[in-house]
Amino acid sequence: MISITELRRSFGPIVAVDGVSFNVEKGQVLGFLGPNGAGKSTVMKMLACFLRPDSGTAAICGNDILKNPIKVRQCIGYLAENVPLYNEMTVGDFLNFVCDARNIRGKDRKKSLDRVVPMCSIESVYHQTIETLSKGYKRRVGLAQTLIHDPEVLILDEPTDGLDPNQKHEVRDLINKMSQEKCIIVSTHILEEVDAVCSRTIIISRGKILVDSTPKKLKEQYKCSLDEVFRKITRAKQIKPV
Repeated sequence: MISITELRRSFGPIVAVDGVSFNVEKGQVLGFLGPNGAGKSTVMKMLACFLRPDSGTAAICGNDILKNPIKVRQCIGYLAENVPLYNEMTVGDFLNFVCDARNIRGKDRKKSLDRVVPMCSIESVYHQTIETLSKGYKRRVGLAQTLIHDPEVLILDEPTDGLDPNQKHEVRDLINKMSQEKCIIVSTHILEEVDAVCSRTIIISRGKILVDSTPKKLKEQYKCSLDEVFRKITRAKQIKPV
């Protein structure tokens, strides 16, 4: 469902993404890992058609991100690291605005809202303005707008950021439930989350893929926790002579 071919992106002299290629299929939850500045968010923004690659391309559900960006946006749900929300709107107003933008109307709108509001546990704040919400509730509202059109592909950048332990558990359960029917990429620094929800792991650093495996195989190979695996792989890359 996601096919990435030699994606590259620079910001001035800084090469953020350097020839990244991989595929993700329906039923997979890919943990997309790397240290700060590794290029994770840049890759995800290119997949979501927020950034244009310098070279290379990607296809989502058969739609090229360069040739058919509108089609791509229709079939993905993208949760950015800092999801834009309109503070003066109530949660309900915001989700209805998202429905307008996605042309979800009439009975389909009611069905979508009835599905996503309890799914994200935001019933109690539905009539509150977004500016009054805690960081955790704002994250849940961001997740609700990601899921409202029931997309085939989910691109989630730090989906549990700001959530308390109970909320994190709920979101991880939700990802596990959706994983059978969707193709999901999750970027996170919480490696217990990768253990909990991901069937596959890619680790990148300095814009290049270092590892493409599964959490189980990595722990067996390195005979340590996923946290330690991550440190060993990324630190080895950082101290390697140029």
